Amino acid sequence: MLKRVLLAAAGAALTIGAAHAQTMAKDTRGTPDERAAAVLKQMTQDEKLLLVKGYFSTDFPLTKFTAPPEGRAGSAGYVPGIPRLGIPAQWQSDAGIGVASQGGAKSKRPHTALPSGLAIAASWDPEVAFAGGAMIGSEARADGFNVQLAGGVNLVREPRNGRNFEYTGEDPLLAGTMAGHAIAGIQSNHMISTVKHYAFNDQETDRNAGNVTIDEAAGRESDLLAFKIALEQGNPGSVMCSYNRFRGDFACESAYLLTQVLRKDWDWKGYVMSDWGAAHSTQNAVEAGLDQESGFGLHPDDNLGAGLVAALAKGTVGKARLDEMATRILRSMFEHGLVDDVASPVGGIDFAANRAVSRKAAEAGAVLLKNDGDLLPLASVKRIAVIGGHADKGVLSGGGSSQVYPGDGFDGGNAVPGLKPNFWPGPVVFYPSSPVEELKKQLPGVQIDYLDGSDPVAAAALAKQADVAIVFGTQWASESIDVQMALDGDQDGLISVVAKANPKTVVVLETAGAVKMPWNGDVAAVLEAWLPGSGGGEAIADLLTGKAVPSGRLPVTFPADESQLAYPSEPRKGEIPYAEGATVGYKWFDAHKLEPLYPFGFGLSYTRFTMDALTLDQDDDGLLSAEVTVSNIGQREGAQVVQVYASHAGWEAPRRLAGFAKVSLKPGESRKVAIAIDPRLLAKWDVATHGWTVESGQYAIAAQTDALSEGEAVGFSLDKLLFYPAGWSMPKP
Repeated sequence: MLKRVLLAAAGAALTIGAAHAQTMAKDTRGTPDERAAAVLKQMTQDEKLLLVKGYFSTDFPLTKFTAPPEGRAGSAGYVPGIPRLGIPAQWQSDAGIGVASQGGAKSKRPHTALPSGLAIAASWDPEVAFAGGAMIGSEARADGFNVQLAGGVNLVREPRNGRNFEYTGEDPLLAGTMAGHAIAGIQSNHMISTVKHYAFNDQETDRNAGNVTIDEAAGRESDLLAFKIALEQGNPGSVMCSYNRFRGDFACESAYLLTQVLRKDWDWKGYVMSDWGAAHSTQNAVEAGLDQESGFGLHPDDNLGAGLVAALAKGTVGKARLDEMATRILRSMFEHGLVDDVASPVGGIDFAANRAVSRKAAEAGAVLLKNDGDLLPLASVKRIAVIGGHADKGVLSGGGSSQVYPGDGFDGGNAVPGLKPNFWPGPVVFYPSSPVEELKKQLPGVQIDYLDGSDPVAAAALAKQADVAIVFGTQWASESIDVQMALDGDQDGLISVVAKANPKTVVVLETAGAVKMPWNGDVAAVLEAWLPGSGGGEAIADLLTGKAVPSGRLPVTFPADESQLAYPSEPRKGEIPYAEGATVGYKWFDAHKLEPLYPFGFGLSYTRFTMDALTLDQDDDGLLSAEVTVSNIGQREGAQVVQVYASHAGWEAPRRLAGFAKVSLKPGESRKVAIAIDPRLLAKWDVATHGWTVESGQYAIAAQTDALSEGEAVGFSLDKLLFYPAGWSMPKP
């Protein structure tokens, strides 16, 4: 049936093409808007309809669906092209941390996995995010993809969200900046990236029906600001609307999100695609601003297929709206090079080079949380006991649609096969990058013994005989589930037993996000490696031995336990009011005077830094910048993250991150760092004037090492109110 529909549409197109002169899309000239308009004039209604309906590109027996043969087998989606006009198909793959294959695919394409989104965010380095995105985009191009379902920027409001590992932290400036640069990196390969999941899709529990509500101003100052910054930094060709409801409407049927905010306020020109199965109607979705429905076949609904054909025939959806939908899609295809540089499977992926990109990112994003007695880097040790976490085999990854597979038979495949769940939302995958084997390579004269940790008594005995014990703690998470804010199983008990046997115990965490650490006071060192990607084993060994110096800083707060959360019980269902408003993450802790286990922005190094007194400057347009001199007074080359926080009475919390920069310094080196301050981080959203207002009064700016540390503040006053309209963007340097 699917094949007959496609052939019928193509046949109509060929008949029209024979009767009228036509211009191939790549031969058009002008701006993306002008080129899209020129092509639209030549399109039949059937051809326009082809652009707005996407198909799942993997066979799905549950719905008796066979994927279109023109798609890339085993991938997320396919949108037919229009050959007579030279409009290529859209070949879509999931791309949260790399080019993903679908779990139900008969075979998995081998691809390189970056560290998790939180690990990339923990680097606090936009160049790391761009390089990772560029790597993903290059592998996608090599396999013939031209649309990447990437750019996750949902704020970490709920630390137990099973999808937090795909996202970029709890602060809108950090999250939007890092996701935006990753998007820009992907799109540097002449393809479209999405930004997702728009919006307020901050937990997996009840994700298909939960109804989120939030105060207008608070929503603009938190989640929506993160999306706006990502749009500014990355210019994604598409926005993916999310599963949840927002103020009663499904997000893909929310006129507020898709038209008022996205189109009218932000003047965004790209197209809105639905998440797979997130569209629930034809007329409501189309009128609200949905341009493309994704994943037909994975779900039975055909709202922008047969449903839209019927609505057009009845007149309940106007032909002008279909023209608008098709134009937006065409415009993005022109703007991002899909027409002029058509993707095709050419192969030739340089896996060694790409693994090096992933390894570098893992090193940049790992966070040294504790290092009593400078136990790390490892030196002058003769025997090391390594325990748990399958560290003899590889490193953990996250599950769900973002799962990147090593590939069937590639590089050893899944290093630890057979772990449950072995089907959706699994399988559990370990990348074949063994920290134990890498440590042995880097420490050839050291005896390194490994135990899996299943017998705590044996683990303690081994640890007691060693100079240093290293325990690997893991937390698996995935799309469609939420998780406990803890290591899996009884790993906490294992760590406690090992630490009691050997006080020189190092814990390496491979987690999807923040976890409790009831053993924190008993161990000597803690390294948060997150879900570290294809080169994770090498990166961890580099960091433990000092070949690399830790420079990551936390992109999320680590609570002491659930009692410190805005909602201490399990993630909520049904009505989900965000009563905390914009007081997300460190702002919640600051406002309520709570002491977390580790604060947002925290991280140690193997060297030491100082920051001189901060000064402020204002340019001719009134934009502020902070300048501070950073010095490396230690014995190792390393990188410091300068975090600039602003304070003002009447905000949702005592302070907000207003700017940041990462600077690498050799021993004894000093450098002046200038950091532009986004005025929206000094402002409040004003509902009456529908824009950002910076109130007159007293403000303070401080350079800090984390969100809750104290830096020497510089005060300044404003004697008049400043206003920035809803669509204002921070000028790029």
